[in-house]
Amino acid sequence: MRIGFIGAGGVAQTISKHVLPIGHRVLLSNTRGPESLAKVVKELGPGAEAATPQQAAEQDIVILAVMWPHVKAALASVSDWRGRVLVDATNRIASMNPFSLGDISGPTSSEIVANHARGAKMVKAFNSVPMAWISDFTVSKPRTVLFMSGDDAGAKKPVSDLINQIGFEPLDLGSLEIGGRLQQLGGSLAGVRLIFNERLIL
Repeated sequence: MRIGFIGAGGVAQTISKHVLPIGHRVLLSNTRGPESLAKVVKELGPGAEAATPQQAAEQDIVILAVMWPHVKAALASVSDWRGRVLVDATNRIASMNPFSLGDISGPTSSEIVANHARGAKMVKAFNSVPMAWISDFTVSKPRTVLFMSGDDAGAKKPVSDLINQIGFEPLDLGSLEIGGRLQQLGGSLAGVRLIFNERLIL
């Protein structure tokens, strides 16, 4: 599978380090151009490439991994989102200094993202836990539960399969309106750490 990233920071790099060892390929992009990512892709190793946002968006799965203030511009850098599986890994943080949440009383963050990426098959995933919690890249790592939600069952399937393949446990919360609200920053399941066990969740 080829996975495109709109954004090349900690989220994109962490997920890449999980998917590359099992044979997937990744294309990372940012606003500064592929040349600026030479060091990052070299550190990630074979299977990692630098790309433009448009090239990243042409892959099997596209993961949006930018800071919230840059979401609209990042999505606008792709000419057509129709039919693409777009994974929203963002959190609605209005400001980092001082830290403040955006308004969470209206549409969910992923519904806002979907509005800027008309026609995309939207899935919310990889946003509800800090990357430090899933930065163990060994085969014996804890099977952390990763929440996901979306309105398209066909789009959720490859995302769920990918989460399983990299050693985590996907938990489908339902629609973007309901599940997305639970897992978005400020929701009741954001920042909740669950470890899957064969018999129970700890």
